[in-house]
Amino acid sequence: MERMALQAQTIVADMVLAAVAFALAFIVSPSGLGVLGVEQASSLSLAQLTLLYAALAGVFSFLFRRELSPWRYASIPDALVIARIALLTVGVFLLWVFVLDRAKGLPRSTLFMAPMLQMVASMGVRILRRALHEHALDSFSPLKTITDRVTQSPSLLLIGPTSMADTYLRDVGRSHDRSYTPVGIVGTDARDVGQQVRGVCIIESLENLDEALADLRRWNRYPRAILFLEEPARLKGLTADLLGRLKTDGIRLLRLPSIVELAQHDGVTLLPMREIKIEELLAREPIELDRNAIGNLIRGRRVLVTGAGGSIGAELCRQVASFQCAHLTLLDFAETALFEIEREMGETFPGVSRKAVLCDVANSARVTKAFLAEKPDLVFHAAALKHVSMVERHPCEGALTNVIGTWNVAEAVKTCGAGQMVLISTDKAVDPTNVMGATKRLAESVIQAQQSSSHGARFSAVRFGNVLGSAGSVVPIFKSQIERGGPVTITHPEMERFFMTIPEASQLVLHATATCAEGEGHEARLFLLEMGEPVRIIDLARQMIALSGRTPGKEIEIEITGLRPGEKLTEALLDETERSLPCAPKVLEVVSNSARRISAAHIIEIEALAARGDVDGVRRALFNLVAEIRGDRSGPAPTLRVVANG
Repeated sequence: MERMALQAQTIVADMVLAAVAFALAFIVSPSGLGVLGVEQASSLSLAQLTLLYAALAGVFSFLFRRELSPWRYASIPDALVIARIALLTVGVFLLWVFVLDRAKGLPRSTLFMAPMLQMVASMGVRILRRALHEHALDSFSPLKTITDRVTQSPSLLLIGPTSMADTYLRDVGRSHDRSYTPVGIVGTDARDVGQQVRGVCIIESLENLDEALADLRRWNRYPRAILFLEEPARLKGLTADLLGRLKTDGIRLLRLPSIVELAQHDGVTLLPMREIKIEELLAREPIELDRNAIGNLIRGRRVLVTGAGGSIGAELCRQVASFQCAHLTLLDFAETALFEIEREMGETFPGVSRKAVLCDVANSARVTKAFLAEKPDLVFHAAALKHVSMVERHPCEGALTNVIGTWNVAEAVKTCGAGQMVLISTDKAVDPTNVMGATKRLAESVIQAQQSSSHGARFSAVRFGNVLGSAGSVVPIFKSQIERGGPVTITHPEMERFFMTIPEASQLVLHATATCAEGEGHEARLFLLEMGEPVRIIDLARQMIALSGRTPGKEIEIEITGLRPGEKLTEALLDETERSLPCAPKVLEVVSNSARRISAAHIIEIEALAARGDVDGVRRALFNLVAEIRGDRSGPAPTLRVVANG
């Protein structure tokens, strides 16, 4: 009832404003003196005309549902609707009065002035209400002292498109946030330089960032922090050297939450800023994905993630939770990692139903029991041993986790009646020269061997390259080496790898999964993420040194250590026996020419060899089976060697 009363107040207010506008327009018209008693040509009095006009304005205001538009959020669309209401009001009013008494005594100028005054009055009060809501009038307060006008909070420089600067400054005004004081904007369009956005000047374009900083230093407004309004990788002209100098100057590099993080801040008027991670500055231009398809895949479904404590597994958990899954099962064999991701989920997504399961995927009985208890609809299999050198020294453990574990999860998926399973694979599975790559290639083959009935589960694998910032990747290693003062070690100056960020890789996995869910048929499919151009590791090292504010080769040395056993100079995304077909934005489907598929007999043989610790036998079995799958002549497994070319 109270809500209806508040909405009715809006209609009444619009009627009063319309009445005042009409009466004023009538009085100031050349023939308006008639209302003062000089003459009365019309059979309708001013009061009757005003009441009729106000009533029509109220009717149209109700029809256009003006009571549903809060005044404190008035905008240009609201102004257009108000203009439409005013024009319809005066039009219908003229027809009505013409029917009643042929519009005798009605000043024609009133018909022009009344709607204009109505629009000005209606929009004016709304703008005033919005200005009060956003504290836009504070700077004009005559009672504000000089001390109040002096900047008390740290200065902030905004970098990004003008439209995004306007959005941010509007949110700051609404929240009355004083954490930082914006001192200038560096835009992306040189034509905007010199203009102002909500009282903050666009001092330079991004190409002239150095000049903008020099001007701010000269004006004694040098920023303590810089807020990137857009993904740093999208902003052309930002070099590692420049960003490194900014960090050396003590400037905090900040950004707003990414699209994945937005769901974690529902109801927050001003989204919190956070420090930019190095991997975000090293990444290529981010990809834009169809969130609707991913939302339809996840929303309301029970999801299980193996390897939930790992880099990719944890990010998949975050994104699955942000898309409002019905229940999330976090499965991992690493106790500490599982504890951390469960605690994070509880703090970040308290409303999401979840359960942590401590389980080794190599234990078939335990995996099946967990799946039957959790009854997942969708399974992401990210559990794996992934460090090349470690798996090279422990091939039995690599085979048990990566190959046998994948088989166990696939069998459990079919047993519990899950609708879909997705394997997280790697580009090292292509023409593998190390045990880790061989186990992941066989894991892909396990997935491709799954043939479902018309009512069975869908199986797919997603293959991609290195992930920036993941545990054990070069970024945290280089970062720790730089913090110690160097040297930064790389194995070969010509080594190249494909890279993407953890959120980007996880989103593409979800995107590929949604593509598989929408496709026809139930045969297992292998997807490949579009990784862009490979990056030289030595260039990555130089960028990271520059981002730290040091000089590569002088303050921080780069040391070449030589290739490790089983390591390639370059990685490929497709094997000689494979070809790719585009199936979705940034996602390709891999079509293999090999008819050989891994079978239960192969799994039993590998598991038996690994269980008794036969290192040579496991290595031989892995590479022989990979050779058969690739169509090569079967033979003994290659001995450990340094590979100079992929």
